[in-house]
Amino acid sequence: KVKKLHTASTPQNCKRIVVLGAPRVGKTSILRRYLRDGFVEDYNPTSEDFLRKLFRIRGETYQIDILDASREREFPAKRRLSILTGDIFLLVFSLDDRSSFEEVCALRTEILTAKSKLSRSSVPEHCAQPRVPLVVCANKVDLLESERQVSKAEVLQALGDDCAYFETSAKDSTNLEKVFETLAKRGGLPTETGPSQHRKVSLRSYQAMRAGRVAGRGSQAPGRDDPCGTLYPLARRPSFRTDLRQVIGPQTERKPGKGMEKCYIQ
Repeated sequence: KVKKLHTASTPQNCKRIVVLGAPRVGKTSILRRYLRDGFVEDYNPTSEDFLRKLFRIRGETYQIDILDASREREFPAKRRLSILTGDIFLLVFSLDDRSSFEEVCALRTEILTAKSKLSRSSVPEHCAQPRVPLVVCANKVDLLESERQVSKAEVLQALGDDCAYFETSAKDSTNLEKVFETLAKRGGLPTETGPSQHRKVSLRSYQAMRAGRVAGRGSQAPGRDDPCGTLYPLARRPSFRTDLRQVIGPQTERKPGKGMEKCYIQ
C-alpha cells in the first residue's frame, strides 16, 4: 500500500538540496525547522542523512530531497558525488567555531569547481557562482558577542558580496525564513515550500488532495488548492551506483568502441 502511494505521488518537479558543514554547527536543527518547524536543545549526531518532502502547490507537485552529507567528510569521493548530484546547496558553519567557517570556504570552492567541471565550462571559477544555487548560513547568532570568532565583514570578504549569506539562530528562528526563501528562489522552487508558507498534512491527506477527493468520500476536498506538504516517511537515499549513473549517464549511450567519459569524482 505504501508503494502504491509513493508511485502515485511521483512529482513533476524534483530537486535535491545538499547540506554540508562541520559537526555541531546546527545543520540538523536548521533542517528540523525547515521540515517540521521545531527545535530540540540537546545535540545528537545526525542519524537520518536523507529526507524527502512532497508538496502540492498551485496544482503542481514537487519533491524536495534533502541530503545531509556530513558523514562524508572523511570520504572525498563520496562527498564529490553528492555535490555533483545536488541541485541546491546549504553550507552551515557556527559563529563560535572558526574552523567550521574555514571548512565552509573550502566546501564552497569545491562545489563551484566540481559544478564547473561537470558542465565542461571554460569560464573561470568565480564566474560560475551565479549558476550554482548556494546559500551560506552562519548559525548561533544568539550567542554572546564575546563568543563570536568570525566577523560578518570577514565572511563577506572571503565569500564575496554576491554570495547569499545569512546569520541565523536555529534556536530562536532568526533569519531562517529568509534562508528558506532564498534557497527556494535560487533553486527555482516556489516560496510556498518554506515551512510557514504551506499546510502540513499527512501522506494520506496529501494523496487524497492530489486525487481531488476527501478520504472515504467522492467529493472534492475543501481547500485542496491551498499549498500543502508532507514528509515521505520511507525515503531512502539512492544507491551510489544510481547517483553515479546520473552523473555519467547510462553506459548504453556510449558509441561502440568509445571509452567512458572521464567523470570528475576524485
